[in-house]
Amino acid sequence: MAAKLDDADRGPPRAAGGERGGRTTGGEQYFSRRPASRSDRRTVAVRLPDLRLDLVTDRGVFAGARLDPGTETLLRRGELVVPDGPVLDLGCGYGPIALTLARRNPAAAIWAVDVNERARDLCLENVRATGLTNVTVAAPDAVPADLRFAALWSNPPIRIGKGPLHELLLRWLARLDAGAAGHLVVHKHLGSDSLARWLGEQGWTATRRASHDGYRLLDVTPAVAG
Repeated sequence: MAAKLDDADRGPPRAAGGERGGRTTGGEQYFSRRPASRSDRRTVAVRLPDLRLDLVTDRGVFAGARLDPGTETLLRRGELVVPDGPVLDLGCGYGPIALTLARRNPAAAIWAVDVNERARDLCLENVRATGLTNVTVAAPDAVPADLRFAALWSNPPIRIGKGPLHELLLRWLARLDAGAAGHLVVHKHLGSDSLARWLGEQGWTATRRASHDGYRLLDVTPAVAG
C-alpha cells in the first residue's frame, strides 16, 4: 500500500539531537566500526500511527538523540507490508527500521545489518526487550553469501562518501530476489536526485514514491530492458 504523496520540501535536514552533519557528538562518525566515544545511553521514542516503541540508543551511533526525520519519513510513508521472506535493513543503527518492519510483519524475516559494533549491540538489546523473534542482527560479512532478499530498506550512510556509498548500494541491491525492490530515503540536499540518476545509469530504476520536508523516498527496481 503506497503512502500518499506529500511534496512539502522545506529546506535542509534538521540536526538530530547532538548530531552535526552526520557526525555523532564528539566528532566521531556513526559508521565507525568500533566507536570510542564515551557511552551516554538514552531512550528514543518511536511513535507511529500503528505502533509505539521505546528503543535504547547511545553515543557513537546514527541519530542517537532522537528518531532521525528521514527514518521517520520512510516508516510513515513507505510500504506498511513487506514480503514474508528475508528483508534487509541496511545500516540498521539501533534498530528503528528493523523493529518497526518486524512488528508490522511478523511473518517476515528481518536482517538488521550494520558495520557499527555498538549499533548492532543496541539493536540486539532492543530486539530482545521487545520480544521480537523475527529479527537477526549481523555484521555485513556475517550475512550468508547465498542469502537473497525479498526487499531492502535503508536510510543509507550518505556521509561515507559517494564512492563507498555507490559500492555499498550496488553490493546489496545485487542481492535482491527477482522482482524485489529496494526502498531508500535520502534528503535532496544530500544528493537524492543525483543518486537516482546514478542508479539509472547502473541499470536500476529509482522511482520517487513520496517527498516530505526535502526527503525523497525512492523505490529501486531493475530497469526494464527495451
